[in-house]
Amino acid sequence: MSTLSHTQNFTTFSPDLKAGDGVANTWMRQVTLRLRREVAWRWHQQGVHDHGALGKLPPLVEQLSASLDLTRYWAEKRSFFERDATAQYLSNQLSLDPFQGDHAVLKGSFGWVVATLDLDAASAFVLALGLMAVFDPAAGPVIAACLNESNATQPTLDLAQQLWDEPEHMLAIADPSHPLWRYGLLQRPQSTGIHWHTPLVVSPTVANALLFPHGALPQTLKPLVLSNDPHPLSEQARLVSLQLQARSGHTLRIVPVCGESGSAASEVVQAIAQGPVVKLQNTSLAGDDFAYFKALATLCWLKGLALFMSNEVLEAQGESCKPSELLRSIQSIPIKLFLEIRGRSALSHLPPQLLLPMVEVPRLDYGDRVAYWKHHLAPVTPDLEQAITECARRFRYEKRTIQRICSGLKQLPQKPTASELKGACRAELDLDMGELAQTVTPRFEPESLVLPPKQQMLFQEIDHAMRSLTQVHYGWGTSRVWNECGISVLFAGPPGTGKTMAAEVLAVRLDLPMYRIDLSQVVNKYIGETEKNLKKLFDLADSSDTILFFDEADALFGKRTEVKDAHDRYANLEISYLLERMERFKGLAILATNRKKDLDEAFLRRLRYIVDFPLPDIPERRRIWQQSIPPKVDGSALDLDFLARQFPLAGGHIRSIVFNACLQTANGGKDTPSPRLGMEQVAMAVKREYDKLNRTVSLEQFGPYAKFITGASYE
Repeated sequence: MSTLSHTQNFTTFSPDLKAGDGVANTWMRQVTLRLRREVAWRWHQQGVHDHGALGKLPPLVEQLSASLDLTRYWAEKRSFFERDATAQYLSNQLSLDPFQGDHAVLKGSFGWVVATLDLDAASAFVLALGLMAVFDPAAGPVIAACLNESNATQPTLDLAQQLWDEPEHMLAIADPSHPLWRYGLLQRPQSTGIHWHTPLVVSPTVANALLFPHGALPQTLKPLVLSNDPHPLSEQARLVSLQLQARSGHTLRIVPVCGESGSAASEVVQAIAQGPVVKLQNTSLAGDDFAYFKALATLCWLKGLALFMSNEVLEAQGESCKPSELLRSIQSIPIKLFLEIRGRSALSHLPPQLLLPMVEVPRLDYGDRVAYWKHHLAPVTPDLEQAITECARRFRYEKRTIQRICSGLKQLPQKPTASELKGACRAELDLDMGELAQTVTPRFEPESLVLPPKQQMLFQEIDHAMRSLTQVHYGWGTSRVWNECGISVLFAGPPGTGKTMAAEVLAVRLDLPMYRIDLSQVVNKYIGETEKNLKKLFDLADSSDTILFFDEADALFGKRTEVKDAHDRYANLEISYLLERMERFKGLAILATNRKKDLDEAFLRRLRYIVDFPLPDIPERRRIWQQSIPPKVDGSALDLDFLARQFPLAGGHIRSIVFNACLQTANGGKDTPSPRLGMEQVAMAVKREYDKLNRTVSLEQFGPYAKFITGASYE
């Protein structure tokens, strides 16, 4: 017994290793004593009666023999515990009150769990056995020796049954519905189920909370700080809050919170929860069958915390982590989970029995945005105030986004200027439209656009209308009637007449980002998919003023057909939905087509402006020829009057001719001091362009320059 006298005050095998919870220490001491007694017995089985051998672990024996010898040595083992001095001492220590010592029970501690779940002694012992393996590294070899398997450093129900005086009590713990598994205190295996050789694994995250209830939260969970500007609850949110408090806390309760990016979702969550809330930071949750996520959910239950998962966290998980599977993995843990989503469609795959009604976070209106900008940028100069009113309409950001932008601007050494405010707002803009649209970098300056007087006037009106939206909508009060709508226009005309150029020039003049809509990705043959793509497109673009450019719009905005089958009916529904979203779009939508007659009349009536792009006349063509010559190229030898008069081409074709002529003039990649473009190369490029368009051109049209193409296989 002297061998153990120096260990009698130790809780674990490692010296001075104790938990901050007295009940946990008592039960882990029970585990240590029983493991030591089991080691003493195994040495006795080997014929070693010297208690000094307890400083070593007994050798392993063949598994089958060990199992067959259990019955053979059962009575002898009971007798050994009673007559051997060391075993008798250990048994006497075990007979002490397991709950002696510190009775202060803190929420979330081992003692709190035992009391709250009304665990029997066998269950408390199993939990302590699992904790011992994660808390005391010295316990691993002892557990392996008692399991008679060198690599088995995790305890099992089999070992718990060997160590416990009433082994039949362990059978109830093998039930998957037992509180130890149901509340995630022990990690439940997903594939094999629970059996006698199932490892009793306690997550380090859970172990830390059970053993040290005063310990800090992991960095993965960030407490939500109460806002100085609390968000008032809507009637809907208030009812959900009452329902959440009344619903029984035996299962997971999910509250979907629908809000835009940067919205005050966290403030709404705090108001509904009526208690402490932690926000899950970005982390991977898909590994090990969501083991870490389940551990965090158990930790929230132990600490009495509600959990808030932002939409960004869910999106960061990727396709391998489906929200429905993630939430089902913790459905037995009774916590409040607030799930931020971007739309009701996100609820379709979630467990309906766990869902409470969805709460919508109200979007800031124009007045709220102006006030919020002024509050965070105070004091505001007159110039900055005017920029704020424009940015508040142009960038429809929510509270968190505005706050983040203002925090950055405050780092400037002086008060931000109007241009710095607009630049910061633009830098925050991140529209990821995926394959539905491509960002367009404008290639043309405003002076590049050559239009007849009527079309030029309409173009100027569109520019002025976009600049007047803030004043008319919010200064004159048209926003409510017109739903804060933007401007939608149609550019119609033959190919090459400048429709795309005009759209890019507007992007430059209005300083707006431009996106070309890829109709091959938007239009889908499957019913409902086109509408879904359009919704995603417009929802993203509505966050700020943008230009959406629909080229070949007749493919999407064509005439509605007579309904002959389900596909016709759904195609007409898609057009109707598109017309409705076009009216609500707050930016500038530009549609381009060379088949205006094929567009739906109802759609044409809803457009704010229709600009017909004709083929340019002789004066316009001469300007286009002049502007198409690169600035570093000498075009003085070109007869621009002749070219404009003789060849009725659109601007796109003229630019193509000049580019092809430059390619043929260049001297094999060698730089020349003064690149010069002559009529010979241009005349030949004109001929090639007509051939490409499958249009006839006669030698007489080339006049004195026909000699340059006579020998070029002219037909």
